[in-house]
Amino acid sequence: MNLADLIDRNAAFTPDKAALRFEGETLSYAELSERITCAARALRSRLGVGRGDRVAILALNHPDYLVLLYACARLGAMLLPLNWRLAVPEQVFILSDASAKVLVVEQAFDAVVPALKRALPDIHVVALAAFDELIAAGAGNDRNPHVDEKSPLLLVYTSGTTGRPKGAVLRQEALLWNGIMSQHMHDMTAEDHILTVLPFFHVGGLNIQTTPALHIGATVTIHPRFTPDLTLAAIARDKPTLTVLVPATIQALLAQPAWTTTELTSLRALTTGSTQVPVPLIEAVEARGVPVLQVYGSTETCPIAVYTRVGGDLSRKLSTGLPGLVCEARIVDDDGRETPPGVPAEVLVRGPNVFFEYWGNAAATAEALRDGWYYSGDIGTRDKDGYFYIYDRKKNMIISGGENIYPAEVERVLNAHPDVAEAAVIGRPDPKWQEVPVAYVVRRAGASCEAAAIIAHVGRELARFKVPREIVFVEALPRNALGKVQHFVLREQAAR
Repeated sequence: MNLADLIDRNAAFTPDKAALRFEGETLSYAELSERITCAARALRSRLGVGRGDRVAILALNHPDYLVLLYACARLGAMLLPLNWRLAVPEQVFILSDASAKVLVVEQAFDAVVPALKRALPDIHVVALAAFDELIAAGAGNDRNPHVDEKSPLLLVYTSGTTGRPKGAVLRQEALLWNGIMSQHMHDMTAEDHILTVLPFFHVGGLNIQTTPALHIGATVTIHPRFTPDLTLAAIARDKPTLTVLVPATIQALLAQPAWTTTELTSLRALTTGSTQVPVPLIEAVEARGVPVLQVYGSTETCPIAVYTRVGGDLSRKLSTGLPGLVCEARIVDDDGRETPPGVPAEVLVRGPNVFFEYWGNAAATAEALRDGWYYSGDIGTRDKDGYFYIYDRKKNMIISGGENIYPAEVERVLNAHPDVAEAAVIGRPDPKWQEVPVAYVVRRAGASCEAAAIIAHVGRELARFKVPREIVFVEALPRNALGKVQHFVLREQAAR
């Protein structure tokens, strides 16, 4: 069995049920199942996609994003979602590192295609606008042999703590068990209607509610991207029962003049996570009669690992909940000992939802996966009742507007500037984005570069959200006895 069989089963039970709604169009489960079959057939016969091949997509949210996901599941191939906010050099690195065979590109991103093709001349580039033509040209079998729930399905790149992103490999079974936890978390049934506005290139947008809903036969309305006014209008008009937002997007909704008057009674719950959720945001949503659920996890956990659930105890506003239905979570110190309640240490997760490996990176895999446990690098505690609280990132990760930023990645680009001797990046609290990156830079002797030039340099290499909001020139960076930069000292200085 493969994951696409779940769509076929739902099509058999409820062929006319709405599966996907997008920009006024509806795709029934029967139509979705048939489109997945045709897409798999075309990928196999026209582009030679075999078991284990990587199929990349650079697009806003679109029904064919999901069609490609399940077509890859049927073929035993791997979908490689590309973050459209990344700079071209970052996208080139990911496509090259993954040895992608096919790249599907939405028209909105046509401008980057020439640069990608120059860097990767052997890749098959398919326009999303021409996807119907590709599907129509397919022939023959729509399946590859030896494909089952153990087959890798998603290759999702996360920002690297060593300055380069790593590709987390998620098997089909990870999405299956992640879906079961989502259904438990949300008390989700086929009668639910999901509104998806977060991007599919993140496992949050793809797997917290969207794929679990399709597995159980519910309806999903897709927006190409989040815009606060259209999201509020869709809640009032389409009456979804569930949706997922990160704190930055919740804040954007609260800033809308229509927030206090928009009808929200259809929502059974609003789910949030990706960073510590400010209590005032939770209270503002609950004041409108909508329960707020919290979820903790990462790309490596597909992402659901710890959560609060519909009908459960939501009184602990700072808690992200209990370990999920089919996975375990622990808090352990550097010696591997589980800490008592209230004592902070690293969060570990184990379960069938956890990733299989980092693509082509045995050393990073061995560091993160030990004895079946995923070492998250996040610092948290649990209380006497087992509820988890996430406080900090052991590896200095910055979360800005729901996007993960690793200082090492930005520092790598800063240090490549000819006038920069060394640099360190930290997150500074921000009322809109939760955090924004700030760089501390030591100039090379005799250099007189200005902050604007350095910011422009980073902007040419990295996505806009990773570009430091401020450059602070310093004579030296704080270091420990081993010569490592002490980011916590910089954070303390910034706080003062």
